[in-house]
Amino acid sequence: MLKTAVIGVGYLGRFHAQKYAGLPESELIGVVDVDPQQAQKVADELEVPSYTDYHEVLDQVDAVSIVVPTVHHYETAKAFMEKGVHVLLEKPFAATIEEAEELEQLSGDKNLRLQIGHLERFNSVFTEFQQLIDRPKFIENIRIAPFPKRGTDVDVILDLMIHDIDLVLAVVGEYPESVDGTGVNIVTSTADLANARLRFPSGCIADLTASRVSDKAERKMRIFQSGLYLSLDYGTGQARKLQVDSNAVPDPETLKPEAFQLEKGDALLAEIESFLSAVREGKKPKVTGQDGLNAMRVAWQIKDQL
Repeated sequence: MLKTAVIGVGYLGRFHAQKYAGLPESELIGVVDVDPQQAQKVADELEVPSYTDYHEVLDQVDAVSIVVPTVHHYETAKAFMEKGVHVLLEKPFAATIEEAEELEQLSGDKNLRLQIGHLERFNSVFTEFQQLIDRPKFIENIRIAPFPKRGTDVDVILDLMIHDIDLVLAVVGEYPESVDGTGVNIVTSTADLANARLRFPSGCIADLTASRVSDKAERKMRIFQSGLYLSLDYGTGQARKLQVDSNAVPDPETLKPEAFQLEKGDALLAEIESFLSAVREGKKPKVTGQDGLNAMRVAWQIKDQL
């Protein structure tokens, strides 16, 4: 059994703590939050100790989830890794590429599992069809949502689009050779709506749109490759698949995609289980620090053009 803790138990961190508390391979030794009332509230719910300073648990844990504002990712993750603690770090990786690079280097030097919280990798609609994706030619991602009640300390690229940057990099298997981005601020001082186009050495093109000023929520990915079209809805679990013989001219009457409705499952639970499995077995996490760093680098190329 691994001794675990969650650092930052606000809106999302509370869910992390619930998962750790319910897993047989985890002993949740406590929760940490700078807001003593919030820390105590979650601690009472899960019947564990509460702390307001993460330094109090540095020597008590084997693995932690860090769910604090992005500006604090670097200092918090570094403190735990220097103590030999494995880290699941919420996205985005860090506030700067330099901080992310240092944390990735530290995880290698200390032989620690550092997993970045790109949750959509564990979404059932992605895991079900990922194995079908092979040398895609065009990818379209749309991720729009109303402005978050929880607030945000980063722009829409690091808040929302980075999910799709990670997904695209995962399915293409290459780093883009060019990145074009545009964006505008609507209700904050940073970009609230952005669009990007990534071009890859293989010839694949990916279009990404992200907005946090929409009147509805939508998270969709469409993938086109020789003989295959996939439409994946990460919000509803719906998918559409159309396969044809790429060596023959298709009959329009047969071009009817199959429709699927997948169980939504619990992506956060799957993410944390995968993290703890990587810690126990000493294997690479499903979403490595290098994966998170690559997504950060692409995001910054987009940000630099706004």
